[in-house]
Amino acid sequence: MIVEGQVHGGLAQGIGQALLEGCVYDRASGQLLTGTLMDYALPRADDLPSFKVDTKVTACTHNPLGVKGCGEAGAIGAPAAVINAIVDALAPLGVRDIEMPATPQRVWQAIRDAKSGKEKVS
Repeated sequence: MIVEGQVHGGLAQGIGQALLEGCVYDRASGQLLTGTLMDYALPRADDLPSFKVDTKVTACTHNPLGVKGCGEAGAIGAPAAVINAIVDALAPLGVRDIEMPATPQRVWQAIRDAKSGKEKVS
């Protein structure tokens, strides 16, 4: 149960990184504009799909207990999986890349740019 909770948390963190979380700074002053949870979006339970976690137990050979971490597993693969899914879905429209976080505004702009033939400028 603990491992499943750790992986769920890692998946939520990775999905949040891909879709919501982004630091914004004022261009003129360098002041952080997303310094509170009112401004910096984190995923809530209702933002996430239901998912089932499956694990494969393999003992670590580098310590006497055979234990290893598990929470980071979901956080590592989730951002790439989510962004690749978005790009795959938008590829027929001509979208070849999208930066994280893939906010609704960023996705909408990528679609508009692809339809108008504009290349993305970072």
